[in-house]
Amino acid sequence: MSRRTVLGSCVAAFAATALLAPNATAAPSVVQANPVADGARAQLLGFPLARGTAGLTTELAVAYTLAERAAHGAGVPLSINSGKRSRAEQAALWREGIATYGSAAAARRWVLPPNESTHVTGRAIDVAPRAGAAWLQRNGSRYGLCRTFDNEWWHFELATVPGTPCPPRVPDASVRRR
Repeated sequence: MSRRTVLGSCVAAFAATALLAPNATAAPSVVQANPVADGARAQLLGFPLARGTAGLTTELAVAYTLAERAAHGAGVPLSINSGKRSRAEQAALWREGIATYGSAAAARRWVLPPNESTHVTGRAIDVAPRAGAAWLQRNGSRYGLCRTFDNEWWHFELATVPGTPCPPRVPDASVRRR
């Protein structure tokens, strides 16, 4: 079984328990998000997910929703300002990055082409404001969420089993993760 499969299973079990407890009598065996139109609120088993989670993997959407609820409960503002992106959106960002930074090599520190971006696969979020990102960096591992790049305080991915430490960050997106 792959690390991603194990991670997804752990997060799904954690999420089902967290969303349904304490009134639930049994956790669901399959967790799926309902597809939604732009602007609509995604739901999981009838529970509303946080804004901006449509198109994300179910595990990431649930993990972020739980983290956002906790942040807001602590009086900390937190929101997604970029989540799932289409290949076309990512391609436009890639072209803009090359124009801004002067070369593909320089642009890769900040943006990746569509076939490499975790945003295109629904496995990454960019959050705001900075205070919320700082809270998520301190508390995100409770939900499996980790900041992955040193140079991007806003970029988080589902990168660990909830409650375990985050893996070391890499300097920027140009560094291939193992």
